[in-house]
Amino acid sequence: MSDCIFCHIVTRTIPATLVYEDDLVIAFDDINPQAPTHTLVIPRKHVTSIAELEDLDVGLLGRLMLAGNKISKLKGIADSGYRFVINTGANGGQTVSHLHLHVLGGRHMAWPPG
Repeated sequence: MSDCIFCHIVTRTIPATLVYEDDLVIAFDDINPQAPTHTLVIPRKHVTSIAELEDLDVGLLGRLMLAGNKISKLKGIADSGYRFVINTGANGGQTVSHLHLHVLGGRHMAWPPG
């Protein structure tokens, strides 16, 4: 999508410092971090939200999670704990219409979250 900021990051038309990438996903640090570690993992292909995923996308969702685990190790938060968040739709807190997994850590995460 031509107006999607995350698609522009994927195509490198908007700069971002990548933390991780493979053939299906890329990851970069959030520009408005909500924790000492706050990295976003996004699919390379445009998917508006998790609500659009279908059965054949199970591998993509799995890859987002596995990339999040790798990032937790790269960022040094794997042993202390971390949180994955996927917001869906406006009431779910989604502000960019491109599926993304938040990897948050580096501090105690309270519950309930919001």
